[in-house]
Amino acid sequence: MVRDFHLADFLTLCNAACGVAGVFLAMLFAVEGDKRFFYLAAVMAPAAFVFDVFDGKVARWRNQHSALGRELDSLADIISFGVAPAALAFAAGMRGGWDWVALIYFVCCGVSRLARYNVTAETLSAGAAKVAYFEGTPIPTSVLLTALLAFAAWQERLGAQLYGGVWQLGPWDLHPLSLLFVLSGTLMLSKTLRIPKL
Repeated sequence: MVRDFHLADFLTLCNAACGVAGVFLAMLFAVEGDKRFFYLAAVMAPAAFVFDVFDGKVARWRNQHSALGRELDSLADIISFGVAPAALAFAAGMRGGWDWVALIYFVCCGVSRLARYNVTAETLSAGAAKVAYFEGTPIPTSVLLTALLAFAAWQERLGAQLYGGVWQLGPWDLHPLSLLFVLSGTLMLSKTLRIPKL
């Protein structure tokens, strides 16, 4: 199997490794409370983004596109830009029942968006080397959510001090900040929002 991998695929695996490291670091912060783990978890998102950008560039440069590479890229992206940001938000203090719903929705939207991209990529590319535009926001835009959480940590606004506080809605708590994850997920699923692919 490894012999079937191209250089771009190894860069994609580096993307996935950053995502998994981000999840582990978020869990370490939740357990130990050492903010260095939180910052390192946040840094994994832009690191994954760099690998995500370069795997595509390398694949085009070497003219080595494959269905395996496309699927691998989507699987790596859901870890790095879906699961890892949700884990960081949970570690930051979004642990109410409604927060869980928001974060699960966000990850499910990311999975759905990537699956839709994979089945429509050939149609959208119209014979070109890459697609001309994205339908909905690309999942790596969640790097902005991670940056916001890192800024909140820097301002000592984690846990009970999260922006917007916490609301009691019925049986569960909601941190209004988790609604940004709902917005991000919804924008990923949009079919009317078209973003040119650079």
